[in-house]
Amino acid sequence: MSTLASDPRLIAEKSGLSGSVTAFRRRVSQGDLGVLPVIVGLILIWAIFQSLNPNFLTPRNLTNLVLQIAAMGTISAGIVLVLLLGEIDLSAGAVSGLCAAMMAVLNVKQGVPAGLAVGSGLLAGLVIGGLHGVIVTRFQVPSFVVTLAGFIGWQGALLYVLGDTGTVNLGDPGIIGLAGTFLPVAFGWILALVCVGLYVAMVLWERRRRAAAGLSVASMGGVAARAAAILLAILISTVVLNADRGVPLAALILVASIVVLDFLTTRTRFGRYIFAVGGNAEAARRAGISVNGIKIVVFTLTSGMAALGGILAASRLLAVNQSSGSGDILLNSIAAAVIGGTSLFGGRGSVWAALLGALVIGSISNGMDLLALASSVKFMITGLVLLVAVTIDALSRQGRAQAGRA
Repeated sequence: MSTLASDPRLIAEKSGLSGSVTAFRRRVSQGDLGVLPVIVGLILIWAIFQSLNPNFLTPRNLTNLVLQIAAMGTISAGIVLVLLLGEIDLSAGAVSGLCAAMMAVLNVKQGVPAGLAVGSGLLAGLVIGGLHGVIVTRFQVPSFVVTLAGFIGWQGALLYVLGDTGTVNLGDPGIIGLAGTFLPVAFGWILALVCVGLYVAMVLWERRRRAAAGLSVASMGGVAARAAAILLAILISTVVLNADRGVPLAALILVASIVVLDFLTTRTRFGRYIFAVGGNAEAARRAGISVNGIKIVVFTLTSGMAALGGILAASRLLAVNQSSGSGDILLNSIAAAVIGGTSLFGGRGSVWAALLGALVIGSISNGMDLLALASSVKFMITGLVLLVAVTIDALSRQGRAQAGRA
């Protein structure tokens, strides 16, 4: 797994920083590029838009960018899970709109408290995902067909739930506060330092656990370098966000969701089973893994994340209407996962790909909006970026295959 999250488990044959550099160069020579192309691409995108419009990298615009990608990134994190299985979910956008509509109708029209309404929307998403998983596994219907039917059917359910009004405006502070709340400056700094401390503690604990088991571990130089990179990224993000309105609660929800899913996929037996099924489902079945059970749980989580993304989108827009969850939200969520480095062929990727990919797509959209470019240009450029990402993935697979034969 070529991800930031799995780096602590990489083997450095030499000690110190030189060992980590050697291991990195070996992985690149074998076609294992990891997130390097995404980070380089993101830097180039930011540099280009900043040169064309000096407002692009201002704290105000970067905070808006974070708010804009929160919903898409959350949905994309769920998409990553199903892509790791080598499956697909085309219903995520429609599910996000439907679950947001259910939340809005319960809260506004039925008077249900905000917390219970949000919980009901999330539960609906989990149930829908479980239904998709059961149909895929029980009747052996391709996930493409099942979720395509869901894409159509759940859009109809959205129209039915909204009724004749077509639009439900949100006003409950408990709901609109999900995207409209910003942390105080001091609390933002405390949270940033806590996150860095937890990351370092987790990496050191993993290293000690592997050493106790007699397994190869990453060098301390490599660990220090990664910790410094994470520290720098968190500190810069905190400085920028605090220079505007503060750290958005929506951003914390997105990052917290990704951290939980990353822990699930990289630190648990269930996560290892996901990669095993995505790599070779038949081999996983013969090894005693409940392939059908894994698929049902993954489809459930995917739709649950779609529901959360829909609720965040509704909170930001202060309303749910007949177009909620439609448009390019589904395609952008899938594209974000792929651009971030998740393979369409299953068995390789990271939940963090959702965040990186969402930043790429969100930056392109935000930058072109600042330049007042036409939507046609925006779609063509986004499509080109996706094509480049898929091509890089294909080339890296070929590189790994050749290295394996060698």
